Amino acid sequence: MNNNNPEIEIDLLTLIAALWRKALVIILIAILMASFAFAGTLLFITPKYQATASMYVNNSSFSLGLERFSISASELSASNSLVNTYIFILKSRTTLEEVIAKAGLPYSSSVLSEMISAESVTNTAAFNVTVTSDSPTEAELIANTIAQILPDRIAEIVDGSSVRIVDYAIVPAHRSSPSFTKNTVIGFLAGALLAVAIFTVKFLIDERNDVVIHSADELRSIYPDITVLALIPDMRLSEKKGYYYSSYYGEGKDKDSSKKEAM
Repeated sequence: MNNNNPEIEIDLLTLIAALWRKALVIILIAILMASFAFAGTLLFITPKYQATASMYVNNSSFSLGLERFSISASELSASNSLVNTYIFILKSRTTLEEVIAKAGLPYSSSVLSEMISAESVTNTAAFNVTVTSDSPTEAELIANTIAQILPDRIAEIVDGSSVRIVDYAIVPAHRSSPSFTKNTVIGFLAGALLAVAIFTVKFLIDERNDVVIHSADELRSIYPDITVLALIPDMRLSEKKGYYYSSYYGEGKDKDSSKKEAM
């Protein structure tokens, strides 16, 4: 901290001290927001499930009679380049309508397209087709229907190329989204930040901040090495009686004894 600007340093320390005194309240608000996030995720967000089928791209013949040929680097590169073409064919309207008809799905081709994603496996001639659905069994059905239809569709369109099934999809046992842990943590952090923001604004607009020290406890917390010798009570908060204030008298003293002391 720059020593040429001590006022900022004192205000910052005072703000930190004020927030520290509200730490319990901040934590409670954060826990409350985390509870709302958890409940909202449970009650209002529909869970999604994903099923994935894996396929391999083959773009050449590896045997001729009794002779066999090894895969060259150029052949592997060609297979990798074909993956994007195969994904395009997968997402085409004709292919999707064929999938819809075979699986008996109640979706249009555009809706089904939004449910399907495909990506190549790094440094391989394979790619994965992933289907996301509200139903785990439906996700598995669509993914496996695609695995059955896509090889024939590709063989019709791309000469000399083919796709082979590596793994069929299985019914997912767990949802892919939403994440209760992630949403709960986000709710907790959002609640904590909101509480800190509220108390910070309240601190900054507090007129009493013209006087840095608000109480003896605050004085002791900011300057622990300083001994408090005496306190001056705020007489404006007491009810005036005669020449004295009611706050002067301890509990248990009757009014008569108070009058005698005033005389």
